[in-house]
Amino acid sequence: METPAGTQRPSEGYLEAFRHFATQAIHTGQEPEQWTSMAVVPPISLSTTFKQHGPGEHAGFEYSRSGNPTRNCLEKAVAALDGAKYCLAYASGLAATLNIAHLLKAGDQIICTSDVYGGTNRYFRRVAAEMGLKVTFVDCSDLKCLEAAITPETKLLWIETPTNPTLTVIDIQGCAEIAHRRKDIILAVDNTFMSAYFQRPLALGADICMYSATKYMNGHSDVVMGLVSVNCDKLYERLKFLQNALGAIPSPFDCYLCNRGLKTLHLRMEQHFKNALAAARFLEADPRVDKVIFPGLPSHPQYELTRRQCTGVPGMITFYIKGNLEHAKTFLKNLKVFALAESLGGYESLAEHPAIMTHASVPEEDRAALNISDCLIRLSVGLEDVEDIVEDLDQALKAAHPDLSNHK
Repeated sequence: METPAGTQRPSEGYLEAFRHFATQAIHTGQEPEQWTSMAVVPPISLSTTFKQHGPGEHAGFEYSRSGNPTRNCLEKAVAALDGAKYCLAYASGLAATLNIAHLLKAGDQIICTSDVYGGTNRYFRRVAAEMGLKVTFVDCSDLKCLEAAITPETKLLWIETPTNPTLTVIDIQGCAEIAHRRKDIILAVDNTFMSAYFQRPLALGADICMYSATKYMNGHSDVVMGLVSVNCDKLYERLKFLQNALGAIPSPFDCYLCNRGLKTLHLRMEQHFKNALAAARFLEADPRVDKVIFPGLPSHPQYELTRRQCTGVPGMITFYIKGNLEHAKTFLKNLKVFALAESLGGYESLAEHPAIMTHASVPEEDRAALNISDCLIRLSVGLEDVEDIVEDLDQALKAAHPDLSNHK
């Protein structure tokens, strides 16, 4: 069906949208027949333990840490959306990262992309490294640099794409080809920013697709959760054992909320894209802004790569405001529609200062090397009316730079 003139979808020219996504999000794992009540909406199963027919003879559930009916519904739905055989849910994105790291042993090397979420950087650098894992941070957008970093001890390659906060897009297929020249290297992709709707890392060669489901997958800023999807039976069995053995599992209520959030994921991501594209275009044309980084703009250095491996882009924008730290602080303090807060991916618009907030734990010299400067601002563009979003950015920029006229 043709799109009416003047209403072209922003994702035109990107990878073709995944078929049956909305139907799978609404129905997979949600079959009413699995409940004696035939409930259309999966109930919240709060029981911590389940009656057995005899010693060791149960109906699929023993203890809620090992498995829970509400969690099963969520995991089946996410697996379908990722094009995966299996999904496992965890208490947070970092809990998911912890479980993946436990696939390794002391002396093994993790290669992690250098521009990565501050919490991931902190965990690898200050926790995993102290437990005997070797951690090397590399610019994985440079495949030659990545290839040169691999050693006989390399067992895990960890990438984010787009990266947080500078939105560098990494070639997943290229990384997979390098990693899989050896059978013992696992490629894990943090897909938090793109969500299952805009990117399927497993289809591009990744072994693990992980999320902080706190963000877009849940989408309502009311759940902290992690998700991991895989296709390999052996890898799933190892992770399933660790999920139970380490015990960092989400509550049934959180699983219910995240499962509910998935039902509108396709609608939310389309609107996030449209709103963010309008905001990015406004910022890119504004004289009070030095630089805008948004994978949906042709000015982005990996714009063509993004279109080859994604069906669209989310509501994440990074930009450098002209001036210094005080200009950035004034801008952030004067926002009205955007809330000054950490996190991202909810229906509401958020803004934050990475150097002071989400990436404060990253050493100052590393932040400088990654261009996480005092003038860097990260936006998570929400689902408000786009004219209100743009007007809010405009008035906050006026407060920060009353001496510079608007571009209009």
